[in-house]
Amino acid sequence: MTWFLYLLECSDGSVYTGIATDVAARFDKHVSGVGARYTRSRKPVRVLASFELADRSSASSAEYWVKRLAPAEKRALAAGLRTLESVMPAPAAEAETGDDGEAA
Repeated sequence: MTWFLYLLECSDGSVYTGIATDVAARFDKHVSGVGARYTRSRKPVRVLASFELADRSSASSAEYWVKRLAPAEKRALAAGLRTLESVMPAPAAEAETGDDGEAA
């Protein structure tokens, strides 16, 4: 099943980060006050961006790293000035070793 990481702009100017299988339906829940506690007091205004990921595990991992960004960095990600891959850590084991298991 495809999952999405999404960024919402809230009424106070903050940026909320979440994951869902249906971003539009999740946005509607946030707007109606049934979504996350954070968005109950800071009403979502619009979806800034969404990124398709292969599965829930990938989406959760991306959410973990994006939530650690400053609001300006989240906006840069939403505007396409940064890529989602630039936020995620590089897979260390694959990048550092060759086929024989020795450092490259």
